[in-house]
Parts: sequence; C-alpha cells; structure tokens
Amino acid sequence: MRYIDAFNHYFPKRFFDGVLETPASQKDMGKRVRGIPALYDLDARMRIVDGFQDYSQILSLGMPAIDRLWGPEDAPEWAKIGNDGLAELVAKHPDRFPGWAASLPMNAPEAAVREVERAAANGANAIQLHTNVDGAPLDEDRFWPIFEAIEKTGKPILLHPIRTREMADYRNEKVSKYEINSVIGWPFETGAALARLVFSGIIDTYPGLKVISHHLGGIIPYFEGRVGHSWDQLGSRTSDEDYASILTRLKKRPFDYFKEFYGDTALAGAKGPTICGISFFTPDRVLFASDCPFDPEKGTGYIRATIAVMESLDLSQDDMEKICHRNAEKMFGLKP
Repeated sequence: MRYIDAFNHYFPKRFFDGVLETPASQKDMGKRVRGIPALYDLDARMRIVDGFQDYSQILSLGMPAIDRLWGPEDAPEWAKIGNDGLAELVAKHPDRFPGWAASLPMNAPEAAVREVERAAANGANAIQLHTNVDGAPLDEDRFWPIFEAIEKTGKPILLHPIRTREMADYRNEKVSKYEINSVIGWPFETGAALARLVFSGIIDTYPGLKVISHHLGGIIPYFEGRVGHSWDQLGSRTSDEDYASILTRLKKRPFDYFKEFYGDTALAGAKGPTICGISFFTPDRVLFASDCPFDPEKGTGYIRATIAVMESLDLSQDDMEKICHRNAEKMFGLKP
C-alpha cells in the first residue's frame, strides 16, 4: 500500500534559525519543538521517511504559528522564507516529499492574500491555516479576502488547531492548566473553527473551499448527534441574539456542511476514534496523516501506529487506497 502523509511538520533550516531567535521559542510549544531533531534536521527526517516502505510526506511548517512568532511587520517575510524553504525541499526530494503546504502571515491579512497567490504560483499544494489567529476567530471580516484568494487557487486548506495556555479552561483563571489547552482543547478548537466557517457564511460565500481538518475533525464526529439535532434548533437557547434567522439564511442544513469537510487520520494510533471519523466523513473525505514527528519516539511512532490501525480496519481495498493515497493525490494534484 502506498501511504501519502497529508499532515506532518518540518522547519527548513533558515526558518528554524529565525524561530529560535523569537521569545516564543523559549516557552510552551516553542520549548517542545527544540527537542525534536526530525522537526528541523533534514538527515534525521529522511531516515524516518526511508524507514517505511512506499511512504512519503506532504510537508507543512510546525508550531508556533507565524502570527505567534512575529508581528505584522515581520511576519510576511518569514512566511515567505518558510514557504520557499519547503518548496526547495520538495524540488530536491520529490520521492520523499511530493508536496508542501504554504503558511500565511495571518496578522497581516493583505500580505496573506499576496502570499496565497505567490505560494500557489510557486507550486504549493495546499494552504495551512490555524483555528485562530493569535486568539481571533477565522471568521472576522479582515480574513474573508484570504478565503476568497484560497478558493481562487483551488488549493485545499489544512486546518491545524492552535489553542494556547492563555485561553483558560475556566473564567476565573488566567491560563489553562495541565496542558488541557492542547490535549483536549485542540479537538474542541477544531470543532469551534469549523462551526465558525459554517455559521458565518464563509462556506456559502466560497463554496469551492476544501477544508481538511486535522485529527479527523476534532470533536465533530464524536458528537455527530449533537452537531445534527442541536444545531437544527439554533437560537432556541439564546435570547439576546437572533440565531434562528441564520437557519433561514444558510443554503442547507448545518449538519450537511460538517459532513462536507475532510479529516485526516492523525489520532496517535487510536483505532476507535479512527473508525468514528471515517464513519462520519466517509472514506471519500479522509486522508492518511501521522502528525510526524510529535510522537514520544520523535518521528517514527505515530507513522507506524497509524499504518497499523489502517491495516487493522475492515475496509475494502478501494476504500483503503482512497484514504492512504488516492484522496491525497486528488486533493494535492499529485501523480497517481
């Protein structure tokens, strides 16, 4: 079986050197990335890829997000540096890395639109967005032109969760504790971002958008019943805003929008949630992904575990091929 890993992360050297010079690299997610050689050492990364048969990776930058590392004055240039570094790696090693996803300076929206256009012209196979922009939701007015630009390119969006410690678990606390913000906050954050894309009207306005949600849609497949029936009653719980009118404005049932998103298999090798996610999205809308190199083994663990889960599932050969490589070939414009 051919495996194309749709969602994993790597820092080109010049970009990583710049990351290390930022204050954010000294704490939280920045602290973690410094301890994973395969995230920035090309030789280490290629040894991991070569350790699996008929396996390759679509590269995207890791965390922290560009808008968490640099202000709007510097972010556009560093986005360009990171994207050009990934493009160069793909050009040099197409068998190992057949494609790449561009990241954007979301805190400089006009520059982000230009970077979408420039990166797509430079061969980007996808655009990576995060579920918020330094705490701001993706459906703010200033970000809509970015979605318009992405739709025009025809490139899919790789939607990565980002929920920092500053987004507290309880109202009377200042920060999230026990890494709740990432371990279980990220799946919530993914669901919240997808909901904002739906109810804001972004998906209706730009129907050509293809959104691949990391970690198989976060909480959405698990709460399929609530996503369906609770949002069929939108507005019944709220008295100070007219949410019920949104249902008449949307072009279809809220549940149907969520079914038309995509998900990836980056679930740390957990079989039950994988079955749940594939059931929700169907094999036509799931892509193989590992989240390499963020496993405890720092590179190989999630790949091996996710392949093992896929091989254990009761799927037809056709559905296995769709998830493991054919959906990625179609979405990213790769040769079969």
